[in-house]
Amino acid sequence: MSFLGNLWRGGASSKFDFDSGGASYVVELTKRNPVVSLTKQGAATGHLRVNLHWQMRTSDLHERGGQGKGSLLRHPGKLFKPEVVQAQGPAVVKIDLDLACLYELKDGTKGVVQPLGNFLGDLNAAPYVKLSGDDRFGSPSGETLYINMDHRDEIKRLLIFVYIYDGTPAFDRTHAIVTLYPSNGPRMEIKLDERAPQARSCAIFMLENVKGELTVRREVKYVYGFQAELDRLYGWGLQWGRGYKTKV
Repeated sequence: MSFLGNLWRGGASSKFDFDSGGASYVVELTKRNPVVSLTKQGAATGHLRVNLHWQMRTSDLHERGGQGKGSLLRHPGKLFKPEVVQAQGPAVVKIDLDLACLYELKDGTKGVVQPLGNFLGDLNAAPYVKLSGDDRFGSPSGETLYINMDHRDEIKRLLIFVYIYDGTPAFDRTHAIVTLYPSNGPRMEIKLDERAPQARSCAIFMLENVKGELTVRREVKYVYGFQAELDRLYGWGLQWGRGYKTKV
């Protein structure tokens, strides 16, 4: 399956180091409590690290492979307490979630940072967003995006989103979690656990600079298309073309 990828190419990458940042406790962003002010918690400087991590249930894998019925008959309790395993490679499950970012700067510059097209961004020059790389097999470290908050005055808004590449399971089978590690204050978690079996993309959160205050707002809006549909939903106004990944 092909899908839409932006034609913009980010600036050259450079070597960089990051602090782990964040306190040891976690705040979950939910529908009832969707917004956190990074400015008020003193996290509007340094680097904001955004990590995407996902898992699969073994019961899902057995069901997809036509196995596991006998096991459920012998142990019916497993139906309600499915074992959880790490999705670590194509031998376990075929899955490829990509973490990405639509950005708009104060000077009107717009674009995308994403694995597709190798548009990995730049941390020390516009757009001040850098993707660590493309994890195609669900490794324990997942995929990580870094945002340089020291350039906050040049950032207008960032939409962090996830899309499913190629013929992989839907979001309701991936158990994906996005974790934000600010330079100060608690980590923040956003779970993508709502049922959207046919969705191919999900807007996770919006980081906005409004009158000098940086806020993170949970979105978790599923769409059935790819980047162009998210673009229309949030009014980015980019031109999109077909994109593919090279085989590995």
